[in-house]
Amino acid sequence: MSGLKLFHTTKGGVTEVAQRLAEAEADVQGLVEAHMETLLGVRFLSSEYCTGPVHGGRIDSLGLDENGSPVIVEYKRGVDAGVINQGLFYLSWLMDHRAEFERLVRDRLGATAASRVLWNGPRLICIAGDFTRYDVHAVREHRRSIDLVRYRLFGSDLLGLETVASVSGGMQATRRARRRAVARAAAHGESMAELASAVDEALLGLGDGVNRVERKQYWAYQRLRNFACLCPPQRSKLLVYLKVDPQDVDLIPGFTRDVSGLGHHGTGDLEVQLRTARDVERAQDLFRASYAAA
Repeated sequence: MSGLKLFHTTKGGVTEVAQRLAEAEADVQGLVEAHMETLLGVRFLSSEYCTGPVHGGRIDSLGLDENGSPVIVEYKRGVDAGVINQGLFYLSWLMDHRAEFERLVRDRLGATAASRVLWNGPRLICIAGDFTRYDVHAVREHRRSIDLVRYRLFGSDLLGLETVASVSGGMQATRRARRRAVARAAAHGESMAELASAVDEALLGLGDGVNRVERKQYWAYQRLRNFACLCPPQRSKLLVYLKVDPQDVDLIPGFTRDVSGLGHHGTGDLEVQLRTARDVERAQDLFRASYAAA
């Protein structure tokens, strides 16, 4: 983000929009908390959550992501070498206080959301003015799901977020899940198993920082927030849901469908139906569009 330049264009030319950091850490926190679901794909639960007299801390923000994973968000105005360790400290507390977190979810979002909390991959999102190369290296050494997000303010009303590093701590469990899912797909025929593997590789290969999160009903592919959800194979097809506006797509019967307003597993309003390897090729531009939107 530090190398990104933003310009306001007019008929008379272009004017650079100055970038800046927030005046205070609380300004970043307040902005993100007010729009957390739009910015991060995380439903806001609580601000400055007290961890009790023994632990003696306050978690900047608590939330629940699209897949039901608990999320801790920590903020720093500029560069701060302690943000990752501070977040990991709170993440350890969270894992020891699951019942307390689920009660909070029940109070804020209801019993259904509380029953679907996914504990195999709690997330830490660190939002700061910048990170060092040591920070990026450090997150790759931890077996936790951590996102480093750099922010910048532009002018008086523009906010930019850039994912600097993203690591999924649940990858080993997800690999085992992949083998199980491919085995299930094989029960529907070798072609479905191969198709599921091809889609998985295509989505993971879209760029750096793509994490795969296992849920019983779907696999979510995440770039800070979900951009695709792959459902278990049916007898003759795979269903993928994408974060692409169906209004921007020429819908093709039997291939793409607008499911906005319809109940389905996973997230995304565009359903893509895949039956052959050729369908996977046809869907590549839609995959890329959804990835870019995330």
